[in-house]
Amino acid sequence: MSQPTTTNSQNPFIADWTAPYGLPPFSAIKTGHYRPAFDEALARHRAELDAVAADPAEPSFVNTIEALERSGRALDRVSNVFFVLTGADTGDALEAVERDVSPLLARHSNAMYLDRALFARIAALYAGRDSLGLNAEQSRVLERYHTLFVRAGAALDKPAQDRLAAINERLATLGTQFSQNVLADEKAYALILDEADLDGLPDFARDAALAAAEERGHPGKFAITLARSSCEGFLTFSARRDLREKVFQAFIKRGENGGKTDNRGIISELIALRAERAKLLGYATFADYRLDDQMAKTPQAARKLLDEVWGRARIKAGIDRDALQKMIADEGGNFALAPHDWRYYAEKLRKAQYDLDESEIKPYFQLDKMINAAFETATRLFGLTFTPVDVPLYHPDAKAWDVKDASGAHVGLFIGDFFARGSKHSGAWMTLLRDQENLTGTIRPIILNVCNFSKPADGEPALLSFDDARTLFHEFGHGLHGLMSNVTYPLLAGTSVATDFVELPSQLYEHWLEVPEIMQKFAVHAETGKPMPKALLDRLLATRTFNQGFAIVEYTACALVDLDIHAVPEPGTLDIDAFEKKALAAIDMPAEIVMRHRLPHFSHLFSGGGYAAGYYSYLWSEVLDADAFEAFTETGNAFDPATAKRLRDYIYAAGNLRDPGEAYTAFRGRLPSVDPLLKKRGIADAAPVHS
Repeated sequence: MSQPTTTNSQNPFIADWTAPYGLPPFSAIKTGHYRPAFDEALARHRAELDAVAADPAEPSFVNTIEALERSGRALDRVSNVFFVLTGADTGDALEAVERDVSPLLARHSNAMYLDRALFARIAALYAGRDSLGLNAEQSRVLERYHTLFVRAGAALDKPAQDRLAAINERLATLGTQFSQNVLADEKAYALILDEADLDGLPDFARDAALAAAEERGHPGKFAITLARSSCEGFLTFSARRDLREKVFQAFIKRGENGGKTDNRGIISELIALRAERAKLLGYATFADYRLDDQMAKTPQAARKLLDEVWGRARIKAGIDRDALQKMIADEGGNFALAPHDWRYYAEKLRKAQYDLDESEIKPYFQLDKMINAAFETATRLFGLTFTPVDVPLYHPDAKAWDVKDASGAHVGLFIGDFFARGSKHSGAWMTLLRDQENLTGTIRPIILNVCNFSKPADGEPALLSFDDARTLFHEFGHGLHGLMSNVTYPLLAGTSVATDFVELPSQLYEHWLEVPEIMQKFAVHAETGKPMPKALLDRLLATRTFNQGFAIVEYTACALVDLDIHAVPEPGTLDIDAFEKKALAAIDMPAEIVMRHRLPHFSHLFSGGGYAAGYYSYLWSEVLDADAFEAFTETGNAFDPATAKRLRDYIYAAGNLRDPGEAYTAFRGRLPSVDPLLKKRGIADAAPVHS
């Protein structure tokens, strides 16, 4: 229920925060507080920006760049809290506020980046930067401000700026609507089952389905939801082909079910507006605009990597498809392998080839143990320690840890929110309530990991799949990138790096899940407490390249279609279904595999567009992470202190102090090779076939 609007004197965002670690007073914040808090914070920031722009003194680094860095603190405070909750614990009232404030924030950003007087000061400093006596970090901040303003249209004429402002505001509205439509489709669906419908499901999957049904008001029943952990678990184990198809179709049709939550029209408008925006800024396509400020630099460079991997992955997927089809025939089936069959038969094939199945593995991956495994890895690499603290948070499922370094100094607060629920968007992500900086004092970060693991029944341990455990390590890698940040200026802090570099710390961290010392200590059975037997561990690790054809194809297809749709110079009104089909036909997409994220629910691209024309970044970063872990392998020690120190200094703690290529070279001594990636994925021997 929406709360009444309150006066500023009653607003927790205006008052000082006295909770431990500078946390927001979550229990005191009501929905009605947000809009007046945003209005006040936006007004304050506008006044601060006006003061910088109107300063009669000659532009200097202090009175312009540092002044910009000190501005907007009130807006950061309310925005950070608001967007944590709209992702992790939202509802109708909060979503209504989100729809209202998204265009306001876009309008405010436009006013800042299109402010001619402000840009004139930045441009003057940038033109004379060699004579300013700046240190390396100051030079980097100045360069990034100049780049950000130019890329936002600050150097354009007034009519072009006005059109850009209108586009940006409309894009913000559409992105919010897209995200809320996907969440609405996810919340609206649950397949309610009886005991008789559970053939093939192991106990842990049954328990999770029982808990999900209870949460949705169906006690004694079983519910399969569109949370990825619930859906994929059912597709992996359910012997009911008809039910697998129902769940799969619901999962892949999020955002394209007709009615008010259908996203196809939104996508068409988003793509057209992005293309127009890119042209106004002097670029042929949105993909050219986006990649110009990334590590890859051009769509052609990203496409070259994707094409090489795609050809090899299709070969591997074809071999795997034939093996799965043979299994169906051997069992007496007379049907062709379909997308809703792949996970089920792949699991059966894995069991047959490696004497291994997920139900045997999963009891060894308890959520609490995997959290401790991620923590211990950080302790051994970077000297960090994690102590649970009882502090007031926004939801009972969220837990907090005080993070300290080897000297005992406070590093930051880490919050983990791991279970799926109806008020949470799907997926897994890292976010923050406060970023690190040293400009206005020693400000340490408050970092969150938000995941969607299946919540167990009361009294039962939360069990993860091996992929879930990898996701936990991945997001914690992002978390460390935020926690360990050690820069002066907020603009450069933590994960504020190029999109095709930001996944390096997260994907690299996944490697330590498989380090034997970590697995032997933390992969212990939920009932017996005994470590995973070495023979079972060896069999598990031997499956690392199993089904990689499928995994790479479902991802790379997304990345290729993303580049394709953002490379249309004059998109007009796109038929999204037809475009997706044509793009997939052009790369000869295997009929038995579906894109990991189909366009109507591809939130990476369309919920704000953080990865628009940038989904390739996961693979680009994987080239980096595979090569980076080789640096440890070459020493014979996965926790080699000297290598870990370079990793901390140049990657995890360095924020955006350097160009990504320079940062990687400082850590590794050279730029990366693609060979470790191909080896890691098990496709090094597959001859590439370019699309």
